Order: sequence, then C-alpha cells, then structure tokens
Amino acid sequence: MDRAQLASFLRTRREALQPEDVGLPRGPRRRTGGLRREEVAALSGMSTDYYSRLEQQRGPHPSEQMLAALARGLRLSLAERDHLFQLAGHAVPRRALRADHVNPGMMRILDRMHDTPAQVVNHLGETLAQTAPAVALLGDETRYTGLARSAHHRWFTDPAARQLHPAQDHQTQSRLLVAHLHAAYTRDGRGSRAAALVDDLLARSAEFARLWREHPVPAGYCPPKHFVHPEVGALELHCQTLVDPDQSQTLLVFTAVPGSPSDEKLRLLSVIGGQLV
Repeated sequence: MDRAQLASFLRTRREALQPEDVGLPRGPRRRTGGLRREEVAALSGMSTDYYSRLEQQRGPHPSEQMLAALARGLRLSLAERDHLFQLAGHAVPRRALRADHVNPGMMRILDRMHDTPAQVVNHLGETLAQTAPAVALLGDETRYTGLARSAHHRWFTDPAARQLHPAQDHQTQSRLLVAHLHAAYTRDGRGSRAAALVDDLLARSAEFARLWREHPVPAGYCPPKHFVHPEVGALELHCQTLVDPDQSQTLLVFTAVPGSPSDEKLRLLSVIGGQLV
C-alpha cells in the first residue's frame, strides 16, 4: 500500500469533482472548487473521519469493499478504479466483478434525478445506486448482502419481496425475472455468479425450477408496472431504461402519466424521499 500516492490520488480526484457533477448545490459559501471531504465521505457511505485519515496518509488499509465505495463516490472510470486498487495494495478486480462499478456517466445522470425514482441495477438484479425517491418507493435495495443482493433471488426466497406488487401480477413478474436470469446465465456460463444464483434457486424454489425448465425469454416491450405502496397506495408506473452494454447495467427510471393519481403520489414520494436523505 502506497499511502502517499493513495492520499494524493484521492485528493486530486476529489478536487476535480464539482458539486454539480454529483447533484449537490454549490452554495454561496463555497470558496474553492471541488468537493469537500465530508461530501466525498457521504457519497461513499463512510465516515468523514475515515476518509480524512486516508487523505492524511494515516488511515487503515482499506478493504476492497471500501475501495469500491470510494470509486463510486468519486465517480471514477474503470481505469481509475483499477489504479485506486493498485495504490491500496489490492489486486485489480477481474472484469467479471466490475458489474459492481457504476459507469461515471450513468452516475452523472442519476445524480440529476434527485426528484425522480431511479436506480442502477446490474444484469443479476443487484441494485448498485438509488435516488432518494427510489428508496421511498422500493426501499433501500442496496443494503442486502450475499445472494440476497439480487432482486431475482429475493423474489423467490423472501415473501416480503412481493408485497409491493399486487397478487395478480406475481406470475408475470416471476416469469420476467426468470427470463432475465436465463439471459445472464447464458452469457456468463457455469462457475459464474449467475450460475450460483440459479443453482441456489433451483434447490430452494419449486416455482423457479418449473419456470426455468420452460426457458422464458425477455420480451422487448415493458408493460406498466403496478405497485401497492404502504403509504400512498396503488400506483401504475412506466419504467424507462438506459442500458450500458459494456458493464451489463441498466438505469431504471419510474414515471407516471402526467396529471394522473399515480403522478400525484410520485410527487408525494419525492418529498418523502427527500426527507430520507
């Protein structure tokens, strides 16, 4: 671990980022360019003290998880992320594991959707980043660990995962999720994380096993999605997508027909989401 170079790299990348790049207001009292240390810490999900010590060359040896969080917080490119890992004395993550790293351009778009439910998910159904309104709508989907990180896995193993969707939509949703996982398994092959998900679900869910044998294929058209939210009730939303083929990630944006009851409820959720930050 090269503490001096790591500290210098973090500082230069922090100073290169502007508040507008990450969806933060500049404010009248900001005298210098770049982000403050506490802002980077918040974006990376760590304490200001922990991050400050890294920049001051006196911090602990950061884990791979901490480095991945810093890469997201600082909006690093994949090449910059690899360099960060090397400075910290870790091996460069394999290409297959980079599904956890959100494309900086995708993050910039997400940062500007502070009043809209939106989130970035990878091809395994793992949520990597969410706006506050998305947390208000769907809950914090980034908190899970292990196989439960995948929404596909939770759908077939955790009854609570289905509570946001009306019962009449469960069969359609199940088929759609199996189709997406089939595509991921076909692309990644045996020995992959997709294969681990499939093997576990085949052993634990008879419903999944039955649908898996049918080889469903994702449809090109995405019909409106229905939710039953515990605070605002029923919503009918449209889900628009922006795909990053290189990293197998998708930006999901939930919208409602303007002037509809669902639109009014989304506005209310936007306020709720703002209160969660």
